[in-house]
Amino acid sequence: MNVTVLGLWHLGCVTAACSAKHHAVTGLDFDPAVIAKLQSGQAPIFEPGLDELIRAGLRSGSLSFTTDAQAASAQADVLWVCYDTPVNENDEPDTEFVLQNLRRAIQHLPAGRLVLVSSQLPVGTCRTLEAEYPQFQFACAPENLRLGKAIDAFEKPDRIVLGIRSSAQKRALEQLFGPLRAQILFMRTESAEMLKHALNSFLALSISFINEIARLCEAVGADAHEVALGLKTDPRIGQKAYVRPGGPFAGGTLARDVAVLENIANTTREPVQVIPAIRKSNEHHRQWALRKLQARLGPLTGKTVAILGLVYTPGTDTLRRSAAVELCQAILRAGAKVKAFDPAIRTLPAHLAEIQLASNLAEALKSADAAVVCTEWTEFKSADWPELAKLMNTPLVLDPNRFLENSLQHIPNAEHIWVGQPQT
Repeated sequence: MNVTVLGLWHLGCVTAACSAKHHAVTGLDFDPAVIAKLQSGQAPIFEPGLDELIRAGLRSGSLSFTTDAQAASAQADVLWVCYDTPVNENDEPDTEFVLQNLRRAIQHLPAGRLVLVSSQLPVGTCRTLEAEYPQFQFACAPENLRLGKAIDAFEKPDRIVLGIRSSAQKRALEQLFGPLRAQILFMRTESAEMLKHALNSFLALSISFINEIARLCEAVGADAHEVALGLKTDPRIGQKAYVRPGGPFAGGTLARDVAVLENIANTTREPVQVIPAIRKSNEHHRQWALRKLQARLGPLTGKTVAILGLVYTPGTDTLRRSAAVELCQAILRAGAKVKAFDPAIRTLPAHLAEIQLASNLAEALKSADAAVVCTEWTEFKSADWPELAKLMNTPLVLDPNRFLENSLQHIPNAEHIWVGQPQT
């Protein structure tokens, strides 16, 4: 098949590079700087293995990149919309950004062709596009992007969800996704769109629920990780459940879909209580580390806190909507100095200039009164913590997800605090 992937940031680059193993793929984006970078074999965002996959597609001739919508769309069997939908500070998606770029590309697409939407857009988007462009077919393939593990998630999905209108669309999408040899769940378009909102909101609910349970565990002497194990070994919940006490959900993905469902409820005037509570619970939990620091250190004025990891999740280099950055800003407002280290970050934007960026763990921890583990980079776990702890004023480590438990447990006088830790 001839596939044009529209929107070349994280989702689009992974989709284009992986699909080029099986089809002829043209990546289309209207940002010349992004295209120039991709044509040299480099993705605009870090994802393990992505640059190598892009270069392999370029070498084989199955993958190309352009800003020319006419050239990209003229021979396309499928126009695959893969923009990473921007999210504002209220977690609301900027759908117009995606739709404006789609309109620039679709005018060059031959009538009757299939437009496949993977960008995260509100339920009802495909129906709106069908009314605006009756000469095209529209289908929905909710994105399955997992930062740091995106290639594996694309190539080895647990299942593929596709929202369609007709048997012709089904046949075309079976050809597109067939090489992945995964189970395909076909459903009506609105169901596929709604499923993504529901799934992310359920994951957000799971995280908020177990973190509330964890904070109650801290108060009554229970161990939240033992409680979580009991929940996950119940077959009615399962081992892969998002039931792990730790940090809040961050980034724009989960919060965005909670916000979308809240908006649907407001628009339809359907009263809901649980969905709005997810966001409120998570906002409270975002302050867990700050509350613990203040409880252990007292007023933070004049103190130094080391932040270990700044990015949203390991395997990426994005600071967008990072809970670690928000924590840094809260600690600074409380009067403390912040030293941070992240192996994927070499410079910080100007608005984060108050954060002292260290070049390694030792530099970040030297003379620190406490450290907070915010991103679970493997090299943090393998570090020489008995020696690193000696550099700190106080060997106090807040580790919400209990990531460094084995590394810290034998260090004399070290205090290791995690979410849901029983208070003795």
